[in-house]
Amino acid sequence: MLDDVEAGETYHVTRNGVEIAEVRPLETRRRRFVPVQEVQRAWRNAPRVDHAAMRAEADAFFGDEDRVSGQDDPWGKSGG
Repeated sequence: MLDDVEAGETYHVTRNGVEIAEVRPLETRRRRFVPVQEVQRAWRNAPRVDHAAMRAEADAFFGDEDRVSGQDDPWGKSGG
């Protein structure tokens, strides 16, 4: 029976003719591989990000006093 469930079958369990349970495959199983074309299609339809509005919203919520400036940026290009 579990082999059938793993293959996609659903079983209805009854007691005295009354259905009391359902045995079915879990739907939480996720694919490990997503084809590139599917990812590209999803991103192509994604809304554009307004970076200035997002920055303003983050500054309004978190404040901007601790933000790293261009000269303090450890990952920025060195001046020399």
